[in-house]
Amino acid sequence: MSEHTLELKGSLFPLSVLHCTDLSIHTLEPLLAEKLAQAPGFFYQAPIVLNLQDNRDEPDFVVLKQVFTKLNLVLVGVTGANNEQKTAAQQAGLAVLQAGKAPVKAAAAVVEKAVQTQVTQSTMDSKVVEQTVRSGQQIYAKGADLIIKGAVGAGAEVIADGNIHIYGSLRGKAIAGANGDHSKRVYCFNMQAELVSIAGNYWLSDSLQGEFWGKPACIKWQDESLVISELV
Repeated sequence: MSEHTLELKGSLFPLSVLHCTDLSIHTLEPLLAEKLAQAPGFFYQAPIVLNLQDNRDEPDFVVLKQVFTKLNLVLVGVTGANNEQKTAAQQAGLAVLQAGKAPVKAAAAVVEKAVQTQVTQSTMDSKVVEQTVRSGQQIYAKGADLIIKGAVGAGAEVIADGNIHIYGSLRGKAIAGANGDHSKRVYCFNMQAELVSIAGNYWLSDSLQGEFWGKPACIKWQDESLVISELV
């Protein structure tokens, strides 16, 4: 009897979802290239899903795949597609994904209110957020460190080209060195993260749940691997 086994299990992985109302190549490629230039290290070979909810035309998925490959991205599938788009995407070798239903209007209102009330202070070297970053919020410190004086809630995302310092619990996602700098680190006083990334190298929650889970911790890149240690 063969000792080899095969298991096919459901799992969750971070996927970036691209929303763009014009998927023509002459529009999409320069816009996407400009966006990627903001954080090239983090998005290198990142898996991407196209949200077609606002696109009723039938894009040329074969050409789109070539554009994504050119930009060092991996187009893996589509969501929000109509029947014709689903057929064309599948013929191009793409997966058709079903997005979870959410109260979009309510979520948008929460995010808008959070942005309006967000109090930040910028200096040459750091961006300071005075309160908790809540679910649905994304904070990005371009060319600087990011200091969060509150917590980072589940479903929230904090990104910095520099280091990230969180004085409360980290329950969402923290992405340091977003421009590709492996020397940057993530510091927090209570590690319960959904995802932590340094220069595009990431660990999900399962990999973080160990000795330092729920404790002050520092995550850095060392010897070609992410390393987590006690925050002292």
